[in-house]
Amino acid sequence: MIDNQRLLDTFLKYVRIDSESTHEAIFASHVATDLKAIGCQVEFDDSCSATGSDCGNLYAVLPGNMDGEPIIFSAHMDTVAPGIGVEPVIENGVIRSQGNTILGGDDKSGIVAVVEVLRTIVDNNLPHPTIQAVFTVCEETGLHGSAAIDYCKLVAKRAVVLDSSGDAGKVIISAPGHCELQAAVAGRSAHAGVAPEEGISAIQVLCEAVSHMKLLRIDKETSANIGSIFANYATNIVPERAELVAEARSRSDEKLEKQVEHMMQCLQESCDKFGARLEAGFVKSYSAYAYNEDDPFVVEVATACRKAGLNPTLTASGGGSDANNFNSNGVKSLVLGTGMAKVHTIDEEISIRNLESTAALVLALATS
Repeated sequence: MIDNQRLLDTFLKYVRIDSESTHEAIFASHVATDLKAIGCQVEFDDSCSATGSDCGNLYAVLPGNMDGEPIIFSAHMDTVAPGIGVEPVIENGVIRSQGNTILGGDDKSGIVAVVEVLRTIVDNNLPHPTIQAVFTVCEETGLHGSAAIDYCKLVAKRAVVLDSSGDAGKVIISAPGHCELQAAVAGRSAHAGVAPEEGISAIQVLCEAVSHMKLLRIDKETSANIGSIFANYATNIVPERAELVAEARSRSDEKLEKQVEHMMQCLQESCDKFGARLEAGFVKSYSAYAYNEDDPFVVEVATACRKAGLNPTLTASGGGSDANNFNSNGVKSLVLGTGMAKVHTIDEEISIRNLESTAALVLALATS
């Protein structure tokens, strides 16, 4: 029932429209025009000041023509760089860029599936509950669009977020929370050759702290990483200030809190040891979520996978998505794979088969 040629043509059109993070407005306008032509009620929110984007999040509602619990389909409109001037090529059923940009299947593969399903429903007058599409901005910069959603605009308490690598049929039922930690160490400057003993090296203090931190894979649910350590001094100056940026993730909010406390403690103990001063803090970007395999919504999504001819694969993720913010705001949400692969690289690709399978799954969910 899905018009697979139209699906492909729309995907190729969408990826050619630039939409790097904070510059989604032109692409969003094209999508809004398509949704209005289908018959959806379309609006944008005023989240620009919160996200830094040149447009707000996009909301589209297709009113139901039957009784049934409403459902939300969500994906993000922004891409990472380099995403300017994407020119897709098809070879052996796989779509790639020409090799000098990303493709943009992350996450336009999700958007095109939803748009095509809404067209299919209207063209064929299929029975369906109220359906809402929520397309966010600035997901790639830290889920800022979904954090700024006007949740009063949402018409449903359940959502599927089409935003994962892996073949269609992959269902993420658990994902980690995330904290970002920023720290600066203030030591004492001195001439490194004449009087090094009078100085306190901020770099040395940070290195000592990091050497005592549990990092990378902590356990099956938890990880942590140092992103950068920065200081810029001549070699004959004992550096008096150095800065660190790090993160921690865990599918257990309790473990996440403990990991951050551990990293902060290592920083403070090192400063105390050398007589330096610590300026540090952390921000919780988003919380973890987890659902059991027998959760009714999980079962419904798995059933829709089978209806679409797919084998459901229920799994946990090590990364966050807009679903984390949906779940934190009372909207039960799961993430679906769309077949995107090698994302955030110029080797990004997606198979036509996965585009079609993702659309078939969305149709099964929208008309169940």
